[in-house]
Amino acid sequence: MKTLSLKVPDDLDARLAAAARDRRTTKSRLVRDALREALARRRRPGRTSCLARASDLAGCVSGPADLSVNKRRLAGYGR
Repeated sequence: MKTLSLKVPDDLDARLAAAARDRRTTKSRLVRDALREALARRRRPGRTSCLARASDLAGCVSGPADLSVNKRRLAGYGR
């Protein structure tokens, strides 16, 4: 197991010490568990769909729904 040094404010250290005492564990164990949980909840950017990433943009533009059915727009296409 690797060692990591971490500086925390006095008030956070006091809360951490109290929580460790209440749970009858060490501060190190409590911090390890909290880091595991936080990293497990963190979403990986590569694991979402394009729609999920642009969900706030989907439907924000008004106009024709599909230009491919407009015969006028397709005139001369592919020539």
